[in-house]
Amino acid sequence: MPHTASRHLAEGPRVGIRHFTYADGAEFTARVRESEDLHRPWLFPPATPEAYDAYAGRLIEDPTKAGFLVCEKGAITGAVAGFININNIVHGGFQCGALGYGVFAHAAGRGLMREGLDLVVGYAFGPMRLHRLEINVQPGNTASIALARACGFRLEGFSPKMINIDGGWRDHERWALTAEMRTSG
Repeated sequence: MPHTASRHLAEGPRVGIRHFTYADGAEFTARVRESEDLHRPWLFPPATPEAYDAYAGRLIEDPTKAGFLVCEKGAITGAVAGFININNIVHGGFQCGALGYGVFAHAAGRGLMREGLDLVVGYAFGPMRLHRLEINVQPGNTASIALARACGFRLEGFSPKMINIDGGWRDHERWALTAEMRTSG
């Protein structure tokens, strides 16, 4: 079921978060193409309308996934600054999910993703009723590690050859945050 594009699920001073819609494809793919140098070799988001429709469809329709666009407020109202997805959502005894995210070049280094990630974490631990979130980051991706650390995630371990990215198995650091950690710290 498509989401209403103008409604933020949560807002901070500079950004709001909302779910992906199919109508976001043109802006999203244009931002991906503008940001290719920033994303490589860590991330390969969809850059064509067809790839976006398949990607957004999974985030919209699959109950084990939730996708959020981080949208700027103010002068460039609604401009998509980045995206944060919760994948592998498991309910029952686990109540957990794995985060993946990317910022677009025009928004990089401005603190918008930090604000957006804080909003997504609050939404995940609130309305989504999750208990634990994990971020798996390649060790050389210092910007992503800095974002995880800044949002209160703790390093829990190292997984060799964990995820296949760009044709090869990549090592990852595992960062995590629980609802209790967020409320206590």
